[in-house]
Amino acid sequence: MRRIHKRVVSISGDLGSGKSSVSRLLADKLGWKYYSTGMAQRKIATEMGITTGELNRLSLSDISVDAKIDAVFKNPPWGDCPCVIDSRLAFYFLPNSFKVCLLVDPQIAAERIFHDMKRKGEAKYRTIKQAKEACAQRRALELARFMQNYNLDITNLNQFDLVIDTTNLSVEEVCDKIIRHLPFNV
Repeated sequence: MRRIHKRVVSISGDLGSGKSSVSRLLADKLGWKYYSTGMAQRKIATEMGITTGELNRLSLSDISVDAKIDAVFKNPPWGDCPCVIDSRLAFYFLPNSFKVCLLVDPQIAAERIFHDMKRKGEAKYRTIKQAKEACAQRRALELARFMQNYNLDITNLNQFDLVIDTTNLSVEEVCDKIIRHLPFNV
C-alpha cells in the first residue's frame, strides 16, 4: 500500500477544470499554504516576453524551460508546511502526495477560460470557439511535452487517488468532495 504524505495535496487536471480556484479554496479551508507552478510558469513567460502558450511550444525544443519550472520541487518554497499544490505535474514529482485530478468538458472549460478576467499571462480570446481551439492546442502540446520530457502520460487516471469531473460542480462542491476523500483527519 502506498504511503500518502498527510501534509500535501497535489491537484492536477484539465485546462479550465478549476485547478487554481479549487486549490486556493481548499488551502484556505484547510488552513494550509497554497502553491501554483502555473504562477512560476507565468512568471517565466512574462520575463521572456511571451505567452504561456508560446512558453509551452518553446519547452518542446528547450528542456531548460521545464527545468526552471521543475526546480521548485527540488527545493520547495512551502518547506515542510502542509500545502495544496496546483500543478499539472505535482502528482509525478510528489508521489506521496494525495493526488487529485480534475476533469471538465472541453466546451465548459472554454467558457470558463473565456469569461475569466483574472487569468494572467495568457492570450485573451475573442470568442469561446477561439478559447476552445487554444485549449485543445495547448493540451496537445502538453501531452507531447510531458511524454517527450518525462515519458509520462497524464491522461492515465490510474495515477491519481481521486478523480473529479468538475463540469457541473461549483468550486465549493469540488473542495468538499476532496475533503471527504482525504485519507487523514484535517
